Amino acid sequence: MNRLLSIAAVQAAPRPAEADPDGFAAEVERLLAENPGTRMVVHPEMHLCGVDAGAAAGRHEQLEAAAEPLDGPRVRRLAELAGDLGVWLLPGSVTERGERGELFNTALAFSPEGRLAASYRKVFPWRPYEPYVPGDRFVVFEVPGTGRVGFSICYDSWFPEVARHLAWMGAEVIVNPVETTSDDREQEVVLARANAIVNQVFVVSVNAAGPVGRGRSLIVDPEGLVRAECPDAGPALLTDVLDLDHVTRVRTHGTAGTNRMWEQFTDADAPIELPLYRGRIDPRSWRPGSCPG
Repeated sequence: MNRLLSIAAVQAAPRPAEADPDGFAAEVERLLAENPGTRMVVHPEMHLCGVDAGAAAGRHEQLEAAAEPLDGPRVRRLAELAGDLGVWLLPGSVTERGERGELFNTALAFSPEGRLAASYRKVFPWRPYEPYVPGDRFVVFEVPGTGRVGFSICYDSWFPEVARHLAWMGAEVIVNPVETTSDDREQEVVLARANAIVNQVFVVSVNAAGPVGRGRSLIVDPEGLVRAECPDAGPALLTDVLDLDHVTRVRTHGTAGTNRMWEQFTDADAPIELPLYRGRIDPRSWRPGSCPG
């Protein structure tokens, strides 16, 4: 079975939250016209919910004003766009209004059939700067006939538990939309490679372009090798074709033909207690895709 996923990662400055959605639709249409065969289009964190970066005092209020529930007009319009174009559309994250009025930073994935296939609320908002309520679960979604994709958002990448759980849930690609405006993008580039290496997954880390973001988006393979990278913060497009069978090969034969972390344990090994989490590593479930459900 061919498990190729052609992807286009857009490094661009955020669009103002009040901008006409038709402008975004036109951009995606133009991208696909120039890159025929693309199956998945990925944008940075908060790409459709840009706020005035110079008005720090009113940033929270602007984000509140931009928030919509997942059954609101923004999601309906994006679903229609994905369906019209017949593409997997990952438009970055948006401000979501929760069921009880909460404010979430939520990544979205729309299928080529025009439906909301997955939504993920950022578990680790960057405090104290971000006003969001943390999400309470990790999220993966199926690209039928190809494989499974997991979400993390920006600062989530600093917490190895996120990527580990996504891989355990069967993710072979982790999409990490980012809006990093600070000097730590250098470290995030290292983390993208590290999370790919220790979990043997592809990582697609897409940052916002300047003047808001620091750019340096990149696509990393399951052995930590950089397949494509933006050298700076300028607007850019990364295109690649991910062979998800490469994940299988690396996990079977080892990173650099050596390391097979997912084969570390046998069923005869005793569980390892993890006091930090009040849990344990159970050797019998230490396998990608072993997550119940």
